[in-house]
Amino acid sequence: MSAAPLRRIEGARLLGPDLSRREVLVDVTLAGGAVRSIEPAGARTGTLADGVLAAEGAWLMPGLWDAHTHPTDWAATRHRVDLAGCADRSQVLATVRAAIDAGDAADPGELIGIGLRHATWTQRPAVDLLDDVTGGVPTVLLSTDMHSAWFNSAALRRYQLAEPAGGLVTEGPWFAVMAQVGAADQATRDGWVIEAGRAAAALGVVGIADFDPGERHAAWQRRVAAGFDAHRVQASVWTDQLDAAISAGLATGDQLPGTAGLVTMGRWKVISDGSLNTRTAWCHEPFTGGGHGAPNLSGAELAEVMARAAAAGIESAIHAIGDRAASVALDAFERTGARGRIEHAQLLTDDDVQRMARLGVRASIQPGHTVMDRDVVDLLWTDQAPRAYRFADLHRAGVPLDLGSDAPVSPLDPWLAISAAVHRTDDDRPPWYPEQRLDLATALRASWGPVAEVREGGPADLVLLDRHPDSLLAADRTRPQALATVCAGRLTHH
Repeated sequence: MSAAPLRRIEGARLLGPDLSRREVLVDVTLAGGAVRSIEPAGARTGTLADGVLAAEGAWLMPGLWDAHTHPTDWAATRHRVDLAGCADRSQVLATVRAAIDAGDAADPGELIGIGLRHATWTQRPAVDLLDDVTGGVPTVLLSTDMHSAWFNSAALRRYQLAEPAGGLVTEGPWFAVMAQVGAADQATRDGWVIEAGRAAAALGVVGIADFDPGERHAAWQRRVAAGFDAHRVQASVWTDQLDAAISAGLATGDQLPGTAGLVTMGRWKVISDGSLNTRTAWCHEPFTGGGHGAPNLSGAELAEVMARAAAAGIESAIHAIGDRAASVALDAFERTGARGRIEHAQLLTDDDVQRMARLGVRASIQPGHTVMDRDVVDLLWTDQAPRAYRFADLHRAGVPLDLGSDAPVSPLDPWLAISAAVHRTDDDRPPWYPEQRLDLATALRASWGPVAEVREGGPADLVLLDRHPDSLLAADRTRPQALATVCAGRLTHH
């Protein structure tokens, strides 16, 4: 069902950038996808059938953005075996055996699991053990960081991979086959993305940054033609698609034709190093147990492509999880004058925090990883843990923050990210490095994307909440619920 145009929101309480409680009710008139006027509330003049939404005193604020997603894989997680709750290898094997017995293998007879958390296991994955419980059904279990996967023998044969020495297929060999694993037909995957978009709108989401590999622009043109209209999309490109974007004359922020104004050119994306859980993030100091990780390309190679993108008006999004990878990425920003972001920025030196601020490089952070990875950081980055997930340090230094999820690494849920940024815990344990917590107003502003407040002339990308967001600060961390979501002046959730 298409999103319905909305012309007026009546009787709302407006949430300001400072989150002050403004009890005066207002009527907000929308036109042409923008906020035309904000006036003191008057008499009710219509119904939803007339394009009028009665807010009845609910809180109105800018809609939420997720600054880092992989929407195709996120959409597919709803159709895969969930392993996130498995604490060790034996629980994973039991869950996989139960899925095989229940006939959960997807057509054509392949079982895909998602959320493998192997970094803290005392026993490593092994191909033969997975063979024992899968009965010859090709099986691939994706790590929660999406940088490795556990294959059984049948899946290794299917994807023409050699048996890995450590039990996991990681980094280069994994990325070479990742897009093929569990690949439903194109129409099915597009349908899943449209379905996931509606679920995101129900959380108050009005926009995402898409960092999937492959032909993102053609994919979104196809999806919009098939009925997608749930939220805005910044569609980024990887190196193999960069020349095509440059040839098309697309700069970051330009609208893509054939997308009803919802999809814009994003950034150039590159994965410059590995990940924490797979122990491949490139670090100055060794992981516990040895190893510094490694880069995926040299600093000179990184700078060359950044300069080419920057010359075309395309910003850079550099995946850098280890502190050495971040240092090299910032060297390239400094050398080229490129604009853009460090994606993840999970481990940073003191000097590089200040350098990000000086260079105007944004930090794209995923607070959900903080609560998910705290035990892994303490185990693998024991001495470096105080320099991990430095949200408050970045904010105090003046580095602009963009909050996201990295879905499917953590759920596409801005309220989860905001709560994790504010509390630095999601269970009964004390906050993890509480000095790095963000205040609520800062976390919310970092989740509003390009919109700083609801104002006349601003985009009509809005969410109506059942309660003030400071309910997150209560002892039970009560999260607001989205009563209605408006994107480009259209009601996408109600």
